[in-house]
Amino acid sequence: MKTFRKLFILLITVLYIQPYAQLQDSTQLTLERLFKTPEFLGERFGPARFIDDGKSYTTLEKSSEVKNAQDIIKYDTKTGKKEVLVSAKFLIPEGDSVALSISNYEWSPDHQMLLIFTNTARVWRYNTRGDYWVLNLKTKKLMKLGGDAPESSLMFAKFSPDNKKVGYVSQNNVFVQDLSTGKITQLTFDGSATIINGTFDWVYEEELDDRDGFRWSPDSKYIAYWQLDASSVRNFLLINDTDSLYSFVKPVQYPKVGTTNSACRVGVVSVEGGETVWMKVPGDPRNNYIARMDWTESSDEIYVQQLNRLQNKLEVMLCNIHSGDVKTILTETDKAWIDVNDDMHWFNSGKEFTWVSERDGWRHVYIVSRDGKNIKLITPGNFDVIEIGSINFKDGWIYYIASPENAAQRYLYRASLDGKGKIEKLTPENLTGTNNYQIADGAKYAIHNYSNANMPPTTDLVELPSHKIIRTLVENEKLKEKVNALNISPLEFFKVDIEEGVTLDGWIIKPPHFDSSKKYPVLFYVYTEPAGQTVLDRWSGTQYLWFQMLAQKGYIIISVDNRGTPAPRGREWRKSIYKKIGVLNSHDQAAAAEALMRKWSFMDPERIGVWGWSGGGSATLQLMFRYPDIYKTGMSVAPVTDERLYDTIYEERYMGLPGDDNDAYEKGSAIHFAKNLKGNLLIVHGSGDDNVHYQNTERLVNELVKYNKQFSLMVYPNRSHGIYEGEGTRLHLYTLLTTYLEKNLPSGAVDWSSK
Repeated sequence: MKTFRKLFILLITVLYIQPYAQLQDSTQLTLERLFKTPEFLGERFGPARFIDDGKSYTTLEKSSEVKNAQDIIKYDTKTGKKEVLVSAKFLIPEGDSVALSISNYEWSPDHQMLLIFTNTARVWRYNTRGDYWVLNLKTKKLMKLGGDAPESSLMFAKFSPDNKKVGYVSQNNVFVQDLSTGKITQLTFDGSATIINGTFDWVYEEELDDRDGFRWSPDSKYIAYWQLDASSVRNFLLINDTDSLYSFVKPVQYPKVGTTNSACRVGVVSVEGGETVWMKVPGDPRNNYIARMDWTESSDEIYVQQLNRLQNKLEVMLCNIHSGDVKTILTETDKAWIDVNDDMHWFNSGKEFTWVSERDGWRHVYIVSRDGKNIKLITPGNFDVIEIGSINFKDGWIYYIASPENAAQRYLYRASLDGKGKIEKLTPENLTGTNNYQIADGAKYAIHNYSNANMPPTTDLVELPSHKIIRTLVENEKLKEKVNALNISPLEFFKVDIEEGVTLDGWIIKPPHFDSSKKYPVLFYVYTEPAGQTVLDRWSGTQYLWFQMLAQKGYIIISVDNRGTPAPRGREWRKSIYKKIGVLNSHDQAAAAEALMRKWSFMDPERIGVWGWSGGGSATLQLMFRYPDIYKTGMSVAPVTDERLYDTIYEERYMGLPGDDNDAYEKGSAIHFAKNLKGNLLIVHGSGDDNVHYQNTERLVNELVKYNKQFSLMVYPNRSHGIYEGEGTRLHLYTLLTTYLEKNLPSGAVDWSSK
């Protein structure tokens, strides 16, 4: 009996405990570890707000007094001294026992009141609707804004500069509420499903990054706001089959390429109410875009940035708010397209403003006089300014991110606003990779986030310009220990020459115990369009670890940035893809694959795969259809299959108007080359995708059926472009991708020398 018991225990150990131990092997990655547990999420800091010109900052931390709530904590920047600035107990509405959940918060200009954004709801990509509450820090009185407005209907609430009022949008109308009396003044009354005041339609939000559509005047007497008339924009109908007994449709105002846009105008109205004065911006409001609008340093005028429909001409106009008269002071043109300028800041009593332009072939910062006649370059050199971090007008410095020597990396520099003096690199030389900064007013301090492709981020509080670390806010030691314990090979960067002196940046992940004498299957990860790079020296979290998991299975993973991606390599690099999306990018990717196979004999030419999402899904189709002899297996997620099916602002920016250049759309659309498919193809799409409509995949399916091309299809019901809604969705999706890859592009090294 004892012998049988020992054998039984031994059997249990072999069958259960040993496999369990293998599952818990810290060196091996699994789909469950990546997509079912928070094991590799790491620590995060913030959101933080600098106050008192950077002398202090605030952040959210778990409350010690109120269950499941957060306090707002104030830290002295220099010493780290901590105090509870706003206890969660003061965020409990009268008659309730639960504190407000803080999705975001904002201080009044005098820091005596706090605006809390809570109970939020998603609008397209982000949660921009919700409830707003104001806490008076002196009286500790908590007041909900909006009166009898529907729950979670308020948008973009913000304090007036004089601290007396809050403006907000509700149901496409603009309102102002007095903080002392609670009185609500409605400023617009025509808001509807098609008349949109103070916010934007789908395409303005998605492609021009416009969401918050109103601005307080410096003297708090007026509000300037956008109004869109979407009555001529056709609705695209998303069909929801899963959330009720009978299906229903969800209409989205979505202008497809070449169709009618919303008419856009801007106006100014008194906060006391009354008639809006509309700015007399010239041109057809449906065939021009007012991409940016704000006040100058005066309360008598606003400025607008108007883009023509082709987006190759941008005009800066000054607008008199009393008469509506406008005057153009600066015009930018380009043979391809113009990027909207987010770095226009007025200073010197409104006599000058900052401006970013590619007029000399590189993206640089300029100082422009009020009349536009004097334009002074302040960041000279053959490099691109990637983004402006801060401008300290008082001390005369501009802080910006650039990377002149390596397009995959990011560093902090500063230059004098007078254009004199030497440009200074502030990021220490040893911090190679990606450096991001949240810079305090006055630019004496910054929250610095650093990572590289193989190392999770560290967050420090630093002094500027010395970059001396005051203290570390997030070390991420546990995550780093987990990553270091993995049996993986580091991601390596490389360059590849394709033709005519064109050199592309790329990276490669090799399997552990890699043997260069053997041949391995290769999976290319692609995006390829002007909206993003894939070759970046920064931590990419779960995506990086999934690639490493595939490498553990015996795959090589490679990614290459083709011409036309937004790398800091100059205007010519970025805009060479104009009217050539689908053509130039797929050519460069295929040429890179061929060049790498000539260079690296360990790449198995019979096992070359490709995958991507959105623009990367489109690129996957292009490569499978245009270069079927190179790519044997493709996995395309949420692809645009026909350029004409996407929206006006994005596609027309890069491809022109379809009536003017139908040939570009014909050549650039993957669907027209579907008949060339030879390999294994998986297409994945969410049926509720409001961005890249499932219509794209359905039309491609018809084309593949027409030519008897076999393929696999996975549709995620009612999921959006990100395919993450619903329990278990992310794990299921990556299990699908992994399984399909293993089945159709067998993993592991092959020793061909013995054959």
